[in-house]
Amino acid sequence: MVSAADRDAETVIRTGLTGHCPEDGLIGEEGSRRESTSGRHWVVDPLDGTTNFLYGIPQWAVSIALEGSVGVVFDPVRDELFAAARGSGATLNDAPLRMPAPPDLSTALVATGFGYDPERRAKQGDVVRDVLPHVRDIRRAGAAALDLCWLAAGRLDGYYERGPQVWDWAAARIVVEEAGGAVADLEPDPHGLAAAHPELLPHLLEVLGEAERGVFR
Repeated sequence: MVSAADRDAETVIRTGLTGHCPEDGLIGEEGSRRESTSGRHWVVDPLDGTTNFLYGIPQWAVSIALEGSVGVVFDPVRDELFAAARGSGATLNDAPLRMPAPPDLSTALVATGFGYDPERRAKQGDVVRDVLPHVRDIRRAGAAALDLCWLAAGRLDGYYERGPQVWDWAAARIVVEEAGGAVADLEPDPHGLAAAHPELLPHLLEVLGEAERGVFR
């Protein structure tokens, strides 16, 4: 699903980045593409959580990353700005952001997401069925960038999902890592991510690996 707001927001962001960084490359979810002559690339999701936005569910955000270096995720509904730069830490509305100590996996609140393809959703449902008994509960809010930022803020304890595109997580991944979290790439295809506190992530990956065996492996 794509709304006029997605396209309009990407136009505003593209115009701003082009004006300030004309030599940088750009990839946007709604089709913006520009080659880089500087070696730097911006990755933009103008509206992460479009389905929520269209249904009036207040869980969506704008995500902008300078690939591998800087990440910014803005939640306009709550007026929350998550930001991070490599080696400089993460912030929430300019206040330092640090992930708290983790619980045991059995009492962890874990977020996930589902793809649009029915066959993939069916497989993801099989995985959820096998992960759920090992954690406190699972949340599916519908905006990967916010899931990851909420993890960084301690509102969630873990996250995993297969299928999100680079613009869904490029900025938020930096926020998580700079807040003291750890992120693992899930292979093979479809590519995915799992994230949690460094002490918790190995346990989440172990359970996830068993749940995905024969489904995505």
